Amino acid sequence: MKKMTGLAASMMLAAGILAGCAGGDSGGASEDGERITVYSPETPEFTKELASKYMELNGGNVDVQYAGTNVLVNQMLAEKDNPKADVWYGGGGILPFEAAVDRGILASYIPEAAEDWEEVEDGIKMKHGDGKYVGVEVFVLGFSYNTEMVTEEEAPKTWDDLLDPKWEGKIQFPNPAASGTATLMVMDQLMQRGEEEGWAYFEKLVAQANSMPDSGSAPTKGVSMGEAHIGIGFDFMAFEQKAAGESVDFILPDKTPVLVNPASLIEGGPNPEGGKAFIDYLLGEEAQQIMADSYHIPINPDVESKSDLSLDEVKANAVDLDIDWVNENYDRVRNEWKERFQ
Repeated sequence: MKKMTGLAASMMLAAGILAGCAGGDSGGASEDGERITVYSPETPEFTKELASKYMELNGGNVDVQYAGTNVLVNQMLAEKDNPKADVWYGGGGILPFEAAVDRGILASYIPEAAEDWEEVEDGIKMKHGDGKYVGVEVFVLGFSYNTEMVTEEEAPKTWDDLLDPKWEGKIQFPNPAASGTATLMVMDQLMQRGEEEGWAYFEKLVAQANSMPDSGSAPTKGVSMGEAHIGIGFDFMAFEQKAAGESVDFILPDKTPVLVNPASLIEGGPNPEGGKAFIDYLLGEEAQQIMADSYHIPINPDVESKSDLSLDEVKANAVDLDIDWVNENYDRVRNEWKERFQ
């Protein structure tokens, strides 16, 4: 049975297309001199830095176009007969990529750096078995906490700890009806506990929350502003706030989803050789260092992250999630959440 570390249609970010950056007259490593076009839902400033470093190293012209994951997938489907982009990078995890595998928009390409990887390593799906995507960095789902309100010792260490009466009215987590981050949380707990016990868990967790914002990053920001003691979100969200001087830190739960954030070559893209070169670059030290400096956990073992977490450390906490079950039950579970809690 296939395993996963992502969530279908995860991280539906706000739409909006933004041309990232443009350079010289050639397209990196392409033979025909055309530009490399990258679709990405990652932060525009972050992807602009990635593109600029590529052009500095290789010359050429990299154009990053930004939108939310769901918007980009729909755009790639609409362009299927005449693709406009070469690379799709990022989406809050693997499942948007998994969902796209059979839709004819992803080409097969595994960089040399990833050829010897196991498809699943320590519960983390690192790449697609047929080369439709490859992970380039790692995200971890866990708990942020306000260090002025909560000590490290008393902060929750497990998902069950969130139900302690002392956290009543002090927790924020994203709305699973809107946020892929939160839907990942729900699917994980239903699989780990079974559905009856899992839904009972969320009945209690909802009662603990003072807010369920639609944005996946909002609970961490709420924690930094003192609106909540505890927030559920990805690790880098907390470490970015911490680095900015906010009173925020992160707890890696005992067992929790750990997922790669992938990149894929787009089927029929205008510059496939340039696209391959850019994906190769994403796994190289220069790009991995940019990710590390943004508090993402790099996959390249030669690059040290600014995050307080390492890939080896989080592997021990990763849970195996059943991709077949998620694909079969995603819509049903999300609709059931709406019926129960909205």
